[in-house]
Amino acid sequence: MATTTIPPDQLLIVDHEHDDDSCYGGDLESETTSVTSSIYKFRVEHGRRYQNFRDPTAYYAPNDDKANETLDIAHHSYLLMLEKKLHLAPIGKPQKVLDIGTGTGIWAIDFADEHPQATIIGTDLSPTQPTWVPSNVSFIIDDCTEYPWTFADNSMDYIHVRDLFACIPDWSEFLAQCYKTTKPGGYVEVFNRAVWLQADDGSIPDDKGHAYNIWSREFRGVGERLGKTTTIIETQKEEMEKAGFVDVTEKKLKMPLGPWARDRNLKEVGKFYYLECLQGLEGWALTLLTRVMGWNVAEVQVLLAHFRAAMNDRSIHAYVPLSVVYGKKPVK
Repeated sequence: MATTTIPPDQLLIVDHEHDDDSCYGGDLESETTSVTSSIYKFRVEHGRRYQNFRDPTAYYAPNDDKANETLDIAHHSYLLMLEKKLHLAPIGKPQKVLDIGTGTGIWAIDFADEHPQATIIGTDLSPTQPTWVPSNVSFIIDDCTEYPWTFADNSMDYIHVRDLFACIPDWSEFLAQCYKTTKPGGYVEVFNRAVWLQADDGSIPDDKGHAYNIWSREFRGVGERLGKTTTIIETQKEEMEKAGFVDVTEKKLKMPLGPWARDRNLKEVGKFYYLECLQGLEGWALTLLTRVMGWNVAEVQVLLAHFRAAMNDRSIHAYVPLSVVYGKKPVK
């Protein structure tokens, strides 16, 4: 077992010379798979479109064009964080790959291009993936929390899971199913982000009423009330080990919000994460804060306005923690 991480003070190197970087503020504000017709009868709430395959909180974010664009922006940010790698697990040349919660399918499509020898299956609750894709990619509508899965035991060389916090009722059960479906010698990789922001230099105000602190408090509470943890990033390494995977390795990262980091790559990441938040905040908050935490829409919009204002505060050097964990199913 191994754990690797970037130095804890790496993101403390702030580019004060570019605190007035134009990428803050206005400059950044800038059909599907073949399934039954009922899947396309999406639910509309608060002016946003959502999946209608399962109950409203099965997946909290919208699936409209704005939300899908947000997912693609996040994919680009993650690629930059991982030095343009689609995965960290040493998978070699897998033959059969499963992408759980594929979203727009962008990761599966990119992986298919890199691994033409592999067959990739992407699953999701929403049929929002493109029609024109590489011939070795297919998408199906499926709920990964319904067990057992339809895939045969010991059938996948690699299973990829990304950003399923607040989606899985029991991560032990979920990873046990991943273990069962993976071939001996195959890998499972789980990539999640935190639902809170941090600042190593203490630049996030201590005020409990600050938007970042309210966000952190409420979205931790969401997981407790919903029964689907939002803090899996803190325990996913242990959950992988508990499921029986070996050589479990974790890489911890810090994704800056805004272009304040001196490192050139992290500065670029910060620009894209800033844009992702501008696009995604409303979609992330509406369902969970109204349906789960009892907020009304007006209260949510006020919080979002304060959050956006904090994003444009040059004195705050915030980042979101990331964790990538992968492990191998024993050969024996």
